[in-house]
Amino acid sequence: MRGLIVDFVGVLDGPEEEQRRWKDLFAAAKANGVATAILSNNPGGPAAEEIREWEYRGIVDAVLLSGEIGAEKPEPAAFAAAAEAIELTVNDCVLVDDSILNVRGAVEAGLVGVLYQVFDRAVIEICAIFDIEGEF
Repeated sequence: MRGLIVDFVGVLDGPEEEQRRWKDLFAAAKANGVATAILSNNPGGPAAEEIREWEYRGIVDAVLLSGEIGAEKPEPAAFAAAAEAIELTVNDCVLVDDSILNVRGAVEAGLVGVLYQVFDRAVIEICAIFDIEGEF
């Protein structure tokens, strides 16, 4: 696995401390050669600047918003667009999402799926998949 694709609402939009932990995890993943992206079913437009900031600040490599790419999770086209944006195939990517329907759709499309419920549980799975070490 070489790509980490994460949902925004319900995953990355938590409390400030949790966002800091995600940012540290993204930095460790990128240092380990992992490409990173946010894939959100957000319609886009000016209200999505909060999400785009993650890419503008270099925290993730790409931000994809369904309203701008013309496909929503769990459609296979949404996952394909995210993988393409980080120059990988879906079979080389992991999706982290708080919706079981999106995780299932990702798995059916060829990605590895991680159901997000709490950071401490998800970080264990992500670190194991990508062979990342550290405290997050």
